Order: sequence, then C-alpha cells, then structure tokens
Amino acid sequence: MLLLSGCSPVGLAMGAGASVGLAAAQEGGIRSAVTDNAIQLKIADLWIKHNFDMYRKLSATVKEGRVLVTGSVPNPDMRVDAIRLVWQADGVRQVLNEVTVDNGKKDKVDAVKGTVSDAWISSNIKTRLMLDKYVESINYNIDTANGNVYLMGVAQDQKELDRVLDYARTTNHVNNVVSYVRLRYENPAGAMQPVAN
Repeated sequence: MLLLSGCSPVGLAMGAGASVGLAAAQEGGIRSAVTDNAIQLKIADLWIKHNFDMYRKLSATVKEGRVLVTGSVPNPDMRVDAIRLVWQADGVRQVLNEVTVDNGKKDKVDAVKGTVSDAWISSNIKTRLMLDKYVESINYNIDTANGNVYLMGVAQDQKELDRVLDYARTTNHVNNVVSYVRLRYENPAGAMQPVAN
C-alpha cells in the first residue's frame, strides 16, 4: 500500500501527526474531528454509490455533526436525493441545505469559470483569516458556491465573528455571505438560523 501511494512511512507519520495536531487545536478536539471526518466519508460513499454525478457536483462540510451541503444539481429530484442520503450517515445532527438547481442552464466554460472563481474566493478568505491574529482561523470552514460564501465553525466571541463576516463580505466577487457559525458558548446541538449578508 505504501508503495502504491508513493508515500514513505516517515511522510505518512508526519502527515498523521499534523492532522492530529490540527484536530486537537480545533474547537471540539480530536474526538469531534474524527467523528466529522467519518460522517463526511460516509456521505461521499453514499453519493458515489447512488450517482457519481451527485458526488461530483456537491460538497459536504461537516462540523460538530452539522452538515452544510452546497453546489448545483441539474434537477430538483437530485437535490432531494442528496439530502435524503446525507441524513442516512450516522452521527448527522443537522443538515444545512444550500443546494441550488441549475436546470442545465450553465455551459461548461461558465461552469469552469465559476468553479475557479469560487476556489479563489474561499482561498482568499482563508488566507485573510490566517493572517489575522485576532481570529482563530482553524475553527472555520469556508465553502463558496456560485459566488455565495457559506461560513461554518465556532467563533470565540461576537467580535471575532464580526471580523470573519467582514472579511467574507469585503472579498471581491462575493455575491452573498451566509453564516452558520455558532458562538463558543452556544449549544452546538441547537438548530441555528443562517445570518445572510
């Protein structure tokens, strides 16, 4: 297996050590990170087995058992099926459905441009958060779909959350910002309403 993957035992150990270190530093710790990763893998498996196109078109971000689903699908039935499958993964506590239906209106060139732009937006926001010493960037996930930014995670306080929202809102090419970030002292199991831009 090591030969097939092209990784040395030392490289694998370093990668595993870094992952454990990151998980330990995140709000919720290692146990929460392992559970979230297991949920994410199960969702990917369910989508692939049901319809590979679903897996290709959608993204699932998992934090504390809360699953944010983003992306565009060609018809409403696929949207319903995708969310139904997410609920089948053990450990899912809440599903945040941000899937849009594009009815096949986008051509391939526009789709590629949109994907590149979305990746640039997410990367730009992540970089800005990492460079801000007043933001614990490790506690945030940023997902961008069609210029809409979806934030998930745990803010240390309202002041930090306001800084994060400001970075997202002032990034070029952002159409809208939706926050599913909870404050550290809030109950992680509670249903949350998004805060739109």
